[in-house]
Amino acid sequence: MEHGEERQITIVDEEGNEHLCNILFTFESDDYGKSYVIYTPVGEEFDEDGDPVYHASSFMPAEDGEDGELFPIESDEEWAMVEEVLNTFLDDEDEE
Repeated sequence: MEHGEERQITIVDEEGNEHLCNILFTFESDDYGKSYVIYTPVGEEFDEDGDPVYHASSFMPAEDGEDGELFPIESDEEWAMVEEVLNTFLDDEDEE
């Protein structure tokens, strides 16, 4: 896990609106053979109830090391795996 400088990505939603997001972390899953990114929208880090907002996508890193292409996570099994990794990450953050 990389910590330190803020890494950001721009997400384009279904309506074509761009949202700047802070990357929490990225990880790879051998089970699915994919890389994943967990991110939170800048300025929209919390929902109406004050709970943190996290988004996740799978991504294909670009060959040149530049930003890759993001893909939605579609299966329930993948979501469960991503949530487990996120929860472990958040638990580790709380302990520091």
